Amino acid sequence: MTSPAPLLVVGDALLDHDVHGRVDRLAPDAPVPVVSGPRRASRPGGAALAACLAAADARPVTLVTALGDDPASRALRDLLAGRVDLVELPLTGDLSSKTRVLVDGRPLLRLDDGDGRAREATEAARRAIAEAGAVLVADYGRDTAAVLREDLAAAAARVPLTWDPHPRGGPPVPGVRLATPSAAEAHTLAHTDTAPTPDHDLHTAAQDADRLVHAWHAASVAVTLGGRGALLSHGGTPLLVPSPVTADGDACGAGDRFAATAAGLLADGELVETAVRQAVHAATRYVAEGGVRSDAVDAGRAEPRPADRAPTGDALRTAARVRAAGGTVVAAGGCFDLLHAGHVALLQAARRTGDCLVVCVNSDASVRRRKGPGRPLVPEADRIRVLRALECVDAVAVFDEDTPERLLAELRPHIWAKGGDYALARLPEAALVESWGGQVVLFPYLDGRSTTGIAERAALTPGRAAR
Repeated sequence: MTSPAPLLVVGDALLDHDVHGRVDRLAPDAPVPVVSGPRRASRPGGAALAACLAAADARPVTLVTALGDDPASRALRDLLAGRVDLVELPLTGDLSSKTRVLVDGRPLLRLDDGDGRAREATEAARRAIAEAGAVLVADYGRDTAAVLREDLAAAAARVPLTWDPHPRGGPPVPGVRLATPSAAEAHTLAHTDTAPTPDHDLHTAAQDADRLVHAWHAASVAVTLGGRGALLSHGGTPLLVPSPVTADGDACGAGDRFAATAAGLLADGELVETAVRQAVHAATRYVAEGGVRSDAVDAGRAEPRPADRAPTGDALRTAARVRAAGGTVVAAGGCFDLLHAGHVALLQAARRTGDCLVVCVNSDASVRRRKGPGRPLVPEADRIRVLRALECVDAVAVFDEDTPERLLAELRPHIWAKGGDYALARLPEAALVESWGGQVVLFPYLDGRSTTGIAERAALTPGRAAR
């Protein structure tokens, strides 16, 4: 498994503020709520959020955006330092920012400031686009994409270009690999000549997606449907990609998480269908783990992803976010050589017991020591890739030792899941898990499924296997 490919993000950066408080009374001079005990936090928004989310996937990211000398621009530069490489365009006016006032995690009010817009293209920005291997346009209607439109059109003809559109921005350039409007955005953009109706059912979304594929000359359009997933259309009959689980939480930034994931996977050479499916999974997990309030953006640049190895840092960050949000971290481990129905049943059952599932996988060297010189049958990189493709798996980490105690000590899961075939044995890692209040849980074993049995049957000739 190679390292994630670099991604160029082009779009309008914002500075976002959240004010969290509580309401227990109305003001005496007007029937309005009084927000007490406010806690304030600032974070990147718009294209800057999309760039940070892509960088959190251990992906090298360059952000082309417009910034000025105003306080909001200076604050955003500080927030982006060390996370992404910046290529700046000149900004007319002050950087746009928005402030949300939230009570019990739910927005009560939003204040918008700043009307800054990108003034013009620069040679540095044009060169970044010309040299990019993949591009994500995060258009927030403030002219960054507009002043670079010709360069983006040229890029769409040679590299995978993903476009996250905005009703106040221009249409995607012809030839985009994937456009990612929300259902409301798709409906507005598909009916620019008439007043759109507020109906956003699947039939309407399918019609809107089909219309936009043809109007934009796009290879595909994925209409995001919130908690229902996404509808992918190449024109004609669409593909519905449902969310793996129902996630309740702050959905702010979920569209950026979807677009950043999809664009990154297209940069890696994945098919559009695969990119959209994994983007739905990522956006669902993002909302479940707290969205923009999680540590995914504020933790700084993700550590580099080593080649041929699932990043332990990703697993640790996933566990930390879920734990910080009060959720339950579940871990399961094994070789997972020739993944079969028994493995899948265990992992699905384990995921249902908590809020995230981290799979701890034996490295190739560890498998050889445990199983013999003929194993693993499937190399580590392929085993990781298959596991990460499962909807029930949130993260994968590799350990080189014979048992996963060192990795478990870092993850500190609430639940350590094992198959029922361990029922009569004392697991060597049980005492460790119990030391921090964790629990080892055994799940029923699916009889008749084993990697060894599958390998032995596969080695038989068809005639012998039939007997």
